Amino acid sequence: MAKKLSKEAYGGVAGKDYVPYISDRRNTTCGGVSILIIGIILAALFAASTAYSGMKAGLTVAAGIPGAIVGAGCVKAFAKKRGVLGTSLIQGMASGGESVASGIIFVLPAIVLMGSKLNFIESILIGFAGVLFGVAIASLVFNYLIVEEHGKLMYPESMAISETLVATETGGDALKSMGIGFVIGGLLNFVTGSFMGWMNNTISYVGDKAYKWRFSMEVNPLLLGIGFIVGLEVALTMFAGSILANFAVNPLIGYFADMAKDGIQTWNTIGASDPDSIHYINQLTPGFIGNDFSKYIGAGMMIYGGLVGAIKLVPTIFRAIKEVVSAKTDGGERNTFQMIILVVGVVLAFVAGFMISGGNVTMAILSTIVCLILMVMFVIVAGQLTGTIGTSNLPVSGMTIASLVILTLIFVVMGWNTEADNKSVLLFGTLIVTAIAMSGGYLQSQKVVYIMGSNKNEMQKYFSIAGIIGVVVVVGVISVLASSGQLTAVDPVTKGAVFGLPQANLMTTLTGGILLNNLPWPMIIAGIVLGFVIHLLKLPIMTVAIGFYLSISTTSIILVGALIRVLVEIVVKDQKEKEARVSNGISLSAGLVAGGSILGLIGIAVQVGLGYQVPELSGFMAGNGAAWLLLIILVLLVTLIILKGKISKTNEQE
Repeated sequence: MAKKLSKEAYGGVAGKDYVPYISDRRNTTCGGVSILIIGIILAALFAASTAYSGMKAGLTVAAGIPGAIVGAGCVKAFAKKRGVLGTSLIQGMASGGESVASGIIFVLPAIVLMGSKLNFIESILIGFAGVLFGVAIASLVFNYLIVEEHGKLMYPESMAISETLVATETGGDALKSMGIGFVIGGLLNFVTGSFMGWMNNTISYVGDKAYKWRFSMEVNPLLLGIGFIVGLEVALTMFAGSILANFAVNPLIGYFADMAKDGIQTWNTIGASDPDSIHYINQLTPGFIGNDFSKYIGAGMMIYGGLVGAIKLVPTIFRAIKEVVSAKTDGGERNTFQMIILVVGVVLAFVAGFMISGGNVTMAILSTIVCLILMVMFVIVAGQLTGTIGTSNLPVSGMTIASLVILTLIFVVMGWNTEADNKSVLLFGTLIVTAIAMSGGYLQSQKVVYIMGSNKNEMQKYFSIAGIIGVVVVVGVISVLASSGQLTAVDPVTKGAVFGLPQANLMTTLTGGILLNNLPWPMIIAGIVLGFVIHLLKLPIMTVAIGFYLSISTTSIILVGALIRVLVEIVVKDQKEKEARVSNGISLSAGLVAGGSILGLIGIAVQVGLGYQVPELSGFMAGNGAAWLLLIILVLLVTLIILKGKISKTNEQE
């Protein structure tokens, strides 16, 4: 058996001639009950973790590498005979749970934000349809995108996962680091956040005089971990967006707002019956300025970024469809399971369409057909883009925005423009985004199967199961958070949302504004112009826009995580040692994200179940003291573990 991937894994040979890492077991089954159970558990864990952290920070962490690391440990403990090929299936299932969460959280929480309740069965059916249809369509283009394009479409994250799988056969440092991170992130979030209130006291400094500014930082281990993983460039770009909002745009709005006469209400509270919900322009705090005004500028920036991204995809769409039509589907093979999930996906899509439409037959049929067409188109595009940039950078937001604009305009033409119709558009959008997100994760996992020598049909089945499990978990997480009021809760200090939900907020703002004609167009247009300027500067529009939209408390702690990574890279001089430290730091950070998310969810469930109220802090701990103390402890602890932890010699092998 080879000790590392061959050069041909990266190209230089026709796809049909490539010899996989384990060549004597190509297309033989490598799963089993133990692998399936482990995969289901990891799919559920990564689905819950991604849903929680994604709604919190607006960013998601790909599960392929963490899934490979944890899966390797589980295989060694419970299914040793299945080896690295069994681990490849497990990482695929972990990716399946993460992928479905990365799609659903973009749109489905918007239903809660617009004041409606989620129908659990309806949401589950939508998710199931998106999962099965997305996997089925992606399967049709497997031979073209994976085999025929071998060496041309690099699938960078698939190759990183494959290298990780090879490395897990000899070393266990990454698994240990993930475990340590899980414990740190989980305990800090569960104990100090849910029961002591430390992390509920965000570090905050607010200037509410003539210059209305705000700086805050949420001391949260999962956000710190996300920062280390995404690195300085992404973290700094997001933070730049927050600086623009909190130290330029918001103070400028506040300066002119102070000139308003007494008694003049903000545009979105005119006519409000509840006195507590009325905001007067000349009394706005920095927090309310962000919520009532500048967040719509951020929405305009994201709309521009999403539409530009979608327009850029037009040549790719036509080229992909042309090449797929001229290529053989799935190597000319007949895959019974593939046809079953395709048919079931279509049937469930129509069933869900009729539920969504509330008896409007025309809406159900027309909208479902449009959704299926858009899903086919964008699933193929997602597959090609995954081969180029990986799932972490997949422009799901752009494809979703384009789809929702098309759907919403059809609704306007048909005269469906009530709040109930807005909810219907968002639910149809959930169907589309689920299929897009699943297809990228699926083809990325299938590339790993191709490189390693596993069975692609087996991966298809296991990935579909993981997606279905993920749907149930993600809808459950959203329902629990919605019922506990967490999704609409506002931080009492910063006045920002506890859960940022930037994408879901954007979707409900976009569709509701078009259908109900209640968008603050001057702010939206200002955001679009800002997006255009950012585009001219050749900066990543969506990253800046998300930073502008999110609370600075989120982007600042993400930046701290990225700075820890920079510190590690500066302090460690030896290149191999540096790579090993950063690799273990990423594993530790993945553990912080998983532990903080999962135990954070458990903490919320316990709070709701017991009716527990977080105690009020007093003295030094009541202000910024507790949060500063926790931040110092967290940063020192994470930095020392990465710098001082033992690195096994196997990590230094080439």
